[in-house]
Amino acid sequence: MLWAALLPDSLPDDPQPRTEALDGLATWCLQFTPRVAVLEALLQCPAVVMELEQSLRLFGGKRRLVERVREECPDLGVRQLSWAPTSLAALAVARAGQSNGFAKPLVQLLDALSIDTLTQVAAHQATLARLGCRTLGQVRALPRGGLSRRFDAQLLATLDQAYGLRPETYPWSQLPKTFHAKLELMARVEHAPAMLFGARRLMLQMAGWLMARRSGVTAFTLRWCHDAMRARSAGDGGELTVRTAQATRDSEHLMRLLAEHLGKVELLAPVGDLELLATEVQPLEEKSLSMLPEARQSGESLALVLERIAARLGPDRVLRPVILEDHRLEWMCRWRPAPEPAPRGRCRTVDVPQPTFILPKPLRLATQHNRPIYQGVLQLLAGPHRVEGGWWDRTTLEGGGGQETTRQSARDYWVAVSEHAGVLWIFQMRLAQDETAWFLHGTFA
Repeated sequence: MLWAALLPDSLPDDPQPRTEALDGLATWCLQFTPRVAVLEALLQCPAVVMELEQSLRLFGGKRRLVERVREECPDLGVRQLSWAPTSLAALAVARAGQSNGFAKPLVQLLDALSIDTLTQVAAHQATLARLGCRTLGQVRALPRGGLSRRFDAQLLATLDQAYGLRPETYPWSQLPKTFHAKLELMARVEHAPAMLFGARRLMLQMAGWLMARRSGVTAFTLRWCHDAMRARSAGDGGELTVRTAQATRDSEHLMRLLAEHLGKVELLAPVGDLELLATEVQPLEEKSLSMLPEARQSGESLALVLERIAARLGPDRVLRPVILEDHRLEWMCRWRPAPEPAPRGRCRTVDVPQPTFILPKPLRLATQHNRPIYQGVLQLLAGPHRVEGGWWDRTTLEGGGGQETTRQSARDYWVAVSEHAGVLWIFQMRLAQDETAWFLHGTFA
């Protein structure tokens, strides 16, 4: 059995913030296993323990799982991480300042530890010291009958559970339905980018919560509370909402987006507390694993890069094309801000030739004997292709006092060739009084 014990570095003295900090650490642990418990939350040296034996195969084996937990837990304020066959053994090893509870046989390892590594045994330290007991092994060597009569039953139960002689049962932590975490900063922050250090701890907790829910976030909110010794004009605090185009739980990408937004924030007063909320959560489709090795992607995807650039320059300055379901050539493509979610539906393919480039405004062509001219008389190759519609598409006329009109179009498109200009995309359009006109709309590369 593989148990892990995590000891937080520093915790508030008040019960409520102390419990919230431990619950946040437990929430992060729930991404690895549902068997997570908080031990002795209100005592001097609390801990969070989790049973990982059933999760080894899911995370690629013991070595990979241990490395991942060891790499991420320091950012959550964990000062000591240990592993052992039982939860209380892992807790005792962690309090002793050690990590590997599998280096020696469990009995030999625990017998050498001090009695203050287990709370229920340390409660009788004064009496046990008069009996000459300094280590757990010396306490365990005493007659069990005498221990049960002289001390409470919890001492023997704790020893048996630590040595694996009695099963361990705890009130397991439950995954909250929504994510809402708070953090009291160690020092007051006067510049917004300096809040990233505390926000990173909350972000890792949110990533663990999202992992346990198999979900991703499309929007999250960071709130901050100003110090009590602030000016009245500064207000209680502020908040910042960050949105993503796609649901994600990549904490590094979310931190980069948050850093870009915080770089534009000016604090009105020093900040003492942070709060992070997952405001928009969506189920995240998991990638199916292949039996064959897959090619690893180097660097970030295009969507992540566009989001980070848009956060720095502004969403209206980074645009991407979006294909729309429309037969009118100038309305087939729209340029929208890159951070906006892309439409899920796929457009149907058009089975007629489409030009590579189109003009911002169709150019009216001259005619000679009813034939269009553009750098010479044009020769019609293919067509006509009738495009008619747009009565539903209404727009406001510029300078028309709010008057609306439609983008109705009725055109016959042709593929034409010019001796000097190449292959062109032209159309013929009916005008008033039964007149017609030719227009150049695009070119083929």
